[in-house]
Amino acid sequence: MVFSEKQRRVLTWWRPGSPDRERQAIICDGAVRSGKTLCTGLSFFCWAMRSFQNRNFALCGRTIQSVRRNLLSELLPILEGMGFQCVEQRSKNAIQVRLGRRNNTVYLFGGKDESSAALIQGITLAGALLDEAALMPQSFVEQAAARCSVTGSRLWFSCNPESPAHWFYQEWIARAEEKNVLRLRFTMEDNPGLSDEVRARYANTFQGTFYRRFVLGEWVAAEGLVYDFFDGSFVREAPEGPFSEWYISCDYGTSNPTSMGLWGRKDGVWYRVAEYYYDARAARRQKTDEEYADDLAQLAGARPIRAVIADPSAASFCETLRRRGWRIRRADNQVLSGIRLTAQLLKSGKLVVCRGCGDAIREFSLYRWDDRTPGQDRVRKEHDHAMDEIRYFAATVAGKESQGGWFAGSVERKIF
Repeated sequence: MVFSEKQRRVLTWWRPGSPDRERQAIICDGAVRSGKTLCTGLSFFCWAMRSFQNRNFALCGRTIQSVRRNLLSELLPILEGMGFQCVEQRSKNAIQVRLGRRNNTVYLFGGKDESSAALIQGITLAGALLDEAALMPQSFVEQAAARCSVTGSRLWFSCNPESPAHWFYQEWIARAEEKNVLRLRFTMEDNPGLSDEVRARYANTFQGTFYRRFVLGEWVAAEGLVYDFFDGSFVREAPEGPFSEWYISCDYGTSNPTSMGLWGRKDGVWYRVAEYYYDARAARRQKTDEEYADDLAQLAGARPIRAVIADPSAASFCETLRRRGWRIRRADNQVLSGIRLTAQLLKSGKLVVCRGCGDAIREFSLYRWDDRTPGQDRVRKEHDHAMDEIRYFAATVAGKESQGGWFAGSVERKIF
């Protein structure tokens, strides 16, 4: 394998003779696909097996599934090719690692919410690697750090950037020197395995805040319009001729607006060919679930709708639709990953909003990040109803078609 200079520094920072030898931890943050995860994991295993015998270590991700998918699936074959013997005990979420006469145990942990800290409590560790550290709650990360109490233990972190007000940036990156931490910021140029074509594809697909974070590797606050690239060039006429399949996406409101989008697929592209939008406040009359079900049926017409992608919180409306024979799919409602995926699909031309969708087009020009919540990426809860149901459709249907391909992979790493 060929490694960049920065990757080689990660691989050797702990070795005798390294100028970074006395550091207690390493943080590798920066752009997506910059090569930080693989070299961090490889270095961690080499350090652990060179430094300890019969000790416990931790590999942590947002979930145990993400540890296996994002780290171990690529790392274990390389380690085995280097002579490591790795036997995974799935029932225990553990890996027995042997190299020569040395044997250690690596446990897998998921840190997805505040309750996760209890999972790692009580174990004594010689070291821990936390992949996707910025996606974990502070309580879990601090608990993992506290468990590393064996003499000579060290911490390893990798993550993509978030807001500069994020707790991980404030507590670990901004205080790296104070905590005796080696911090290395990665860009795509630090991954020699990326072609110019792939770099260009990422640069052309991310936009705004996500471009600065995931392509440039910067810790920046989300601000301004969410879809700041969206203009009239993204609005097209619905194509003529038959469509291969149809869906309806729905964001349901009682006093808030209800938005529905009619989606047709043609030649691998999803077109939002028509919409329904009802603002009860503006109309000064709320509608019942039965009335909205009638409106949905009118939007569908005689088209064979495969499913209604429904707002997960609209339980009563979904039940009304089920009684009428509609197939309901609960929408994937992960906001940030859904926004990223929607932007990617729009910019790639896989998702198209047609000229008749005036309310959706209007919301694209008004949908903004909320700068009143420092340290958290949130969107303002206004002008977001068509935006939500478009995101539901992108995350639940359109993005799933690329499962195993680039769109699914580029988002999946951040949200699961």
